[in-house]
Amino acid sequence: MADSTHAVLAGARRPGPAPGAGRVTGPRDALPVAAVAAAFTAAQLLLVRPGMGLGWDEIVYVSQVGGHAPAAFFSAPRARGVSLLVAPVASWSSSTALLRVYLALLSGLGLHVALRAWRGLFPSHVLALAGALFASLWVTLFYGPQAMPNYWVAIGALLCAGCSLRARADRRDRAALRGVLGGAALMAWMRPMDAVWAVLPLLALALARRRPRAAVPLLAVLLAGLVAGSAEWVIEAYVSYGGPLRRLSDASAIQGGLGAHFAVVDQLRSLGGRTLCRPCAGALPAPLITAWWYALPVLALLGLRFARRAGRTLPALTASACAATAAFPYLFLIGYAAPRFLLPAYALLALPVAHALAHLVRPPGGARRPAALALVALGLAVHLSVQYAVLAGTVGRTTAARHDWDRTAAELHRLGVRPPCLLTGENAIPIAFYTGCGSAATDGHNANTTPAAIEGAARRGPVAVLTGAGGSPPAYARAWPVHRFGDLRLYVAPAARKDAGT
Repeated sequence: MADSTHAVLAGARRPGPAPGAGRVTGPRDALPVAAVAAAFTAAQLLLVRPGMGLGWDEIVYVSQVGGHAPAAFFSAPRARGVSLLVAPVASWSSSTALLRVYLALLSGLGLHVALRAWRGLFPSHVLALAGALFASLWVTLFYGPQAMPNYWVAIGALLCAGCSLRARADRRDRAALRGVLGGAALMAWMRPMDAVWAVLPLLALALARRRPRAAVPLLAVLLAGLVAGSAEWVIEAYVSYGGPLRRLSDASAIQGGLGAHFAVVDQLRSLGGRTLCRPCAGALPAPLITAWWYALPVLALLGLRFARRAGRTLPALTASACAATAAFPYLFLIGYAAPRFLLPAYALLALPVAHALAHLVRPPGGARRPAALALVALGLAVHLSVQYAVLAGTVGRTTAARHDWDRTAAELHRLGVRPPCLLTGENAIPIAFYTGCGSAATDGHNANTTPAAIEGAARRGPVAVLTGAGGSPPAYARAWPVHRFGDLRLYVAPAARKDAGT
């Protein structure tokens, strides 16, 4: 990725396009973006282990369409987009490595398509540099091959914003209108509320026309994409949650109650490799790890200034505005943090940041600045080394944790807990998936059954209750044989032990 970054920085030596949008691009203009997308896919396969087991949220999504284990409880905040995305592989194969390769290839293709939506709005070397900046973040590389929604919201936001600008400039650009429709639908398909936040500036842009009738096609397509993508979520809300408002209320409760929260510091704490910061306490990561986060808004504002000089104010301002609205709920309305929440903002801000860096190296029509090139290249080299160090640590810790789940599943199999079976208690959802069992909970956000139902299941087949070292089992399991395994206590119903001995 460092080679790709150097190549696109060198591209800043060539004069950019004439101010404005709509310049026709040729095959050679597409090569830098294609190279970055291919490098992104290769980096995922090399740096994020394809055999890394599935995480908790991934298990919920994959289990809805896979046959490896019964479907896990699907809580109110989730949408089915990821499940449908992985269905072509997960529906017939339980291979995690195959799923990772499929998602890595798909994420590279998605990045290429989304960046190409901005052709003519920014020079090709700026688009390639923006792609390299976004793709080289540890959080992008980590989540690109995972069955999670946030990366795909980022791709949808990039595609939708770029195509909206192109459609606004030329109402006859049917490809741009299809891109708006597809980008909005993709975001809503993955996370409906994130889609709404991300398109707010695009809705305002569509309405800000001197002739209101001129805004109708773009506005209609944008709204149609949101409706199409969120239709399944809305239907499921009526069928299973008591309606959309009740589902939104339940989702807010699960997320700790949406309201006025200052989660900026929480996001900073997560940059050191914490995939979920809840509760979010402890010291901030080293300044070298968080330095890029402070530089991001500064470079974005600098990019806006340079874009104004180059006649690209609207594209740079649109990308920045969409990034701001996409990030707002995760910075100021939620009481915890995860670095993946801000992926859409990072993808959009990469455009004005790349424009700023390219301009610093050589302004359009000006002389090359060797000192600036050396300084920018040095800064990016340090940045990349830090990103890859955080990525390596995160992959190592995550792989070890998921290996522990696999070891626990093997121990449960040894104790006679084999499919069809049921697990409840601590980490029941992921461990149940690795064991091939169903999971159950009688309280909390994943509550889906009652103690009486679990006790009845224990009389018919293998059931186990998992607790921490200091935890206590529910009343119905207190007489069950207990087995210590690491930090867990496994209470196994007598029926399972009977099956293990036969």
